[in-house]
Amino acid sequence: MMTTMSDRGRHASPQISVIVVSYNGRAYLEQCLGSLLAEGVTDREVILVDSASTDGSASYVERAFSCVRVVRTTNGGYGHGCNVGARVARGAYLAFLNQDTVVRPGWAEALVAALQHDPGAGLSTPRILLLRDPDRTNACGNDVHCTGLTLCRGLGAPADALGEDAEVGAISGAAFAMPRHLFEWLGGFDEHFRMYMEDTDLSLRARLAGYRCLYVSDAVVYHDYRLRFGPLKSYYQERNRYLMLLKLLRWRTLLALLPALLLGEAVTWGYVLLREPHRVANKLRAYAWVAGHWREVVAQRRRVQGMRRVADRTLLAACTCRLAFEQAGEGSTVRAAHALFDPLFRAWWRVAQALVWRWEAGHARPG
Repeated sequence: MMTTMSDRGRHASPQISVIVVSYNGRAYLEQCLGSLLAEGVTDREVILVDSASTDGSASYVERAFSCVRVVRTTNGGYGHGCNVGARVARGAYLAFLNQDTVVRPGWAEALVAALQHDPGAGLSTPRILLLRDPDRTNACGNDVHCTGLTLCRGLGAPADALGEDAEVGAISGAAFAMPRHLFEWLGGFDEHFRMYMEDTDLSLRARLAGYRCLYVSDAVVYHDYRLRFGPLKSYYQERNRYLMLLKLLRWRTLLALLPALLLGEAVTWGYVLLREPHRVANKLRAYAWVAGHWREVVAQRRRVQGMRRVADRTLLAACTCRLAFEQAGEGSTVRAAHALFDPLFRAWWRVAQALVWRWEAGHARPG
């Protein structure tokens, strides 16, 4: 792959490389990059990866922010852009940001300090508040359900509701940091995902390798988050969820989870039928993709399993059995969903954990 790069204002060996991936983000970049550069930090480089924008974003940044490195590449999705930025980065730590974010001073240093303080931590994510409603939370890390469904931790809660640092199921791809050597060893983002779930996949691959994900409350980022329903969102979310689970978990673990996974299918089918009935084919396309690319899925699974350092019971312990249905709706439908599905997920989650623990307890090697 060929890229072109504008390279100005560089200084040697920065501690942190901040990577902002942009696609037609001209309306956001002045505020985003302005907040980064206003911090006045010298031991840092800022890299903008422009994913074939058509709104003049790259040229604008070259003119207006001469100290930002601009990398032009194809539009291969968010994970692809992050990987491109990581390949040209020189920092010992990588910090990734969405284009529609604004940072509070010290955010990146707080994320890196948490990683340095805890050698068992592989990724750190900040307190992400809503840019348009900064008294409310977007995400304090992400919660990963036992079916792989992933939701923002604390969405809509008061900004100070989650004031304690904590281990979380996964980082939010909108803003996070990790050591460059770990990012490279894991192979970066899986570019097959293109969009959605790539942050959960990266987090769980790091967990499989024995690392944890941290929420750092002192690091604050504002995100212009709005729930959007693009024409292919449900396709990519479902396809990528299946791919992630097939790569990460042992076959017998998937078997133990099968009733929960089938419940998850009932939930996602219900969501599509209620919210996007005109896009019901997206679910079928997701199934068809996995079936049609089965050899490729198995090859990816083999590579990921080669990095395994922990047992599946450790991965499952970081998951939740409760879905936050209120993040997708409100009223009687949400109450009914909780009343129906919460007890079922909770009951089978306990059974599945017991089965996996029993299967793995007799083996000396993890997993």
